[in-house]
Amino acid sequence: MAASPFLPEDAAELARKGDTAGLAALLKDGLAVDAQDAKGNTLLMLASYHGKAETVAMLLKARATIDLRNAKGQTPLGGVAFKGYVDIATLLLDAGADPVADQGGSTPADFATLAGKAEILALLQARRDQAAKPTRWFSKLIGWVRK
Repeated sequence: MAASPFLPEDAAELARKGDTAGLAALLKDGLAVDAQDAKGNTLLMLASYHGKAETVAMLLKARATIDLRNAKGQTPLGGVAFKGYVDIATLLLDAGADPVADQGGSTPADFATLAGKAEILALLQARRDQAAKPTRWFSKLIGWVRK
């Protein structure tokens, strides 16, 4: 697997600050939306962790990889679960983030529990339960066959 392009510090700082217009301009000029810094953090991870919902929405629209992991094995949803940003967790989950993704030995729910973020924990539980329900007859059939 090829390594992701390197994320310049000035772009990372725009993500942390939530400078949506500045980041959009860099992406238009060719910055890879999934570029990673030395710790494996992406623009989406940095904007998510710092509570920048507008920037997160723009990066998702720009097709950022939702569950791309950093060097610790964490996804953007893991950081958001720890910080307690329900609006961003909802954006990530609506875009397809895995609510039970392994985060280097933990899950987003583990991080929410550790940080005492009950609202995030409830959201993750609801999404996990929703994802577990088969929606088509063949999904139910596969479930029965596996038993």
